[in-house]
Amino acid sequence: MATIRHHARIAAPPEQVWATVSDPAGIADWFPGLGTVGFDGSVRTIDMGGLTIREEVVTNDDDLRRFQYRITEAPMPTEYHLATIDVLDDGDGSLVVYSCEILPDELKEILDPTLAGALEGLQRYCEGR
Repeated sequence: MATIRHHARIAAPPEQVWATVSDPAGIADWFPGLGTVGFDGSVRTIDMGGLTIREEVVTNDDDLRRFQYRITEAPMPTEYHLATIDVLDDGDGSLVVYSCEILPDELKEILDPTLAGALEGLQRYCEGR
C-alpha cells in the first residue's frame, strides 16, 4: 500500500484552519481544480468538469481536529483510499498534516502532487482570510 504525507505550517489559529478543513462541502474553496461539491449525510460528491468523485467522510473529530475521508467512487480504479487531515496547534499558528493510504500503489504518482497542491491551497486560503 502506498502512503503519501505532506505537512505545512499555516500562519492562522488552529481553530480557524480546523473550521475550514472540517466543512466537507467547503473543500472547493481551497482544493485547486474542484468544481461543484455537494454533501449529504456522510457522502461528499465532487464534480470535476464531468468527472464525478464520491467520498465517504469517515471521521470529523473536533477534539482531535482530524478529518478523514475515503474515495468510494472515482473515474480511476481505486481499490483502497483513506485520506487524513490533522490540524495541530503550533505556537502562534497551525501545523497541518495531510496523509493518504492508497491502492493500487501506482495512484501515488497521481495523488502525491495533488495533495501537495491541496495543502498549498489550504495555506493560501487560510492565510488570506
